[in-house]
Amino acid sequence: MSALRRVAVVGSGPSGVYAVQALLDQDRSGELTVDVLDRLPCPYGLVRYGVAPDHEKIKSLQQNLRRVLQDPRVRFVGNVPVGEGGVSTEELRGLYQAVVYCVGAATDRRLGIPGEDLAGSCSATEFVAWYSGHPDAGDGFPLAARSAVVIGVGNVAVDVARILVRGAAELHGTDMPQTPLDALVSGGARQVHMVGRRGPAQAKFTTKELRELGTLPGVDTVVREAELARDPGYTDPSGLPAATRRNLAALGGWSRVAAGGATRRIELRFFLRPVELLGTDDGAVRAVRFERTAPDGRGGVRGTGEFEEIEAQWVLRSVGYRGVPLPGLPFDAATGTVPHERGRVLREGAPSPGEYVAGWIKRGPTGVIGTNRPCAKETVGSLLADAEALAARPVPASDPLSHLGAAGRTPVTWNGWLGIEAAEEALGRSLARSTVKIPDWSGLLAAAGEGPPGCRGPSTTARYCATPCAPTGTTRRASTSATATASCTPAPTTATPGTRSPPTSPTCCAYAR
Repeated sequence: MSALRRVAVVGSGPSGVYAVQALLDQDRSGELTVDVLDRLPCPYGLVRYGVAPDHEKIKSLQQNLRRVLQDPRVRFVGNVPVGEGGVSTEELRGLYQAVVYCVGAATDRRLGIPGEDLAGSCSATEFVAWYSGHPDAGDGFPLAARSAVVIGVGNVAVDVARILVRGAAELHGTDMPQTPLDALVSGGARQVHMVGRRGPAQAKFTTKELRELGTLPGVDTVVREAELARDPGYTDPSGLPAATRRNLAALGGWSRVAAGGATRRIELRFFLRPVELLGTDDGAVRAVRFERTAPDGRGGVRGTGEFEEIEAQWVLRSVGYRGVPLPGLPFDAATGTVPHERGRVLREGAPSPGEYVAGWIKRGPTGVIGTNRPCAKETVGSLLADAEALAARPVPASDPLSHLGAAGRTPVTWNGWLGIEAAEEALGRSLARSTVKIPDWSGLLAAAGEGPPGCRGPSTTARYCATPCAPTGTTRRASTSATATASCTPAPTTATPGTRSPPTSPTCCAYAR
């Protein structure tokens, strides 16, 4: 290990940071340098952009990841894509003695049914990216929909259903960007159906997230006893894991409580398989047609030939993620993963020297955040076993960052990320909220110090900030219109209870979207 000097980890989410931590724990020489590359200018991956904004305890995991990334042997290198349009895997092999790819599973699975491309049909992944402030996120969701159907019964489906019915008071204290917050509060479906093709004993949600649905203010959570009873595991749960028994107990409790007449409602449905999305004359979703299923005695389900339609103007599929090929790396299309042997990348069946994988791109989209720790540890164990041979691989004497700069790429370093953090804190203060995310590339790069002149540094956040607001205590409030001219408006003089003080710096231009 003492001779291993330069390693790259591609991806700064949990699997990537856990791989870094495992490397650092075994470094006894102090000679090791680990560069953590990410195509985004912000670290933390799905902890920042996948964990629901109202789950502050899970999001606090960022502090654990932060401690690893702040180690003096580690450098965060954001805004550096790997593959198409960025640094190639071949270049990385030449710059580092070893590269660990922790790039996750970047796309969602489709239903493969007629009508899936109707207006109002989208993936839960797209919706989560939007309300989480991902800079690649789109918009145009049918937020005025009266009824929404979420297809899937995992934790992402639970998150989406919960966010759809949250009220202003519950979202105000989160880091959700202002535009999604305003849109969800003014819209929001009144009826949300969360539907699974199998029974409750096969559902993938965890008990804590499931139970939370029963505690939402102003929301009735409803389950049909008849659908629960179809599941042999529900009628006799004695042979099931403890977590599944707890889930069934929570669902059974809701099935025996009458709805209380709340303004919003979540209904969990089981043994329904989507077969078609039905549309209006103008090409928008109006309903989902389901086939009733029944247990087949082998852990699966079979169709019964009975059908049911559920009205919906919005359909969100949440049926799993899938890895995508990274140019330059081998890829197994059947599993959506990179072929490997205990984390060693396999090229034509043989280990490729210096190339490793960890996380979802290694094992598929399974497990929870903590599952990435042993996965990364196994991969690093393989890397360390190869350390002597890896240390003999020649690498340029120059800093890899100089190569990236010469190739026209502008990395965002840890100091740049600190600038983004400061800008998001200032934006939150200007809105009398806590920290609020900057949701677009130009704003993030400006805050990181990579924007145009006049819009740099931690006290500015977007292209609207070329001229600072003149009077102390005022804030430039950006228009959401691309053609509108931003103007200075008085900042709030007092913060609402539980939020930080408003900004007083005359140079703070808050990007309020």
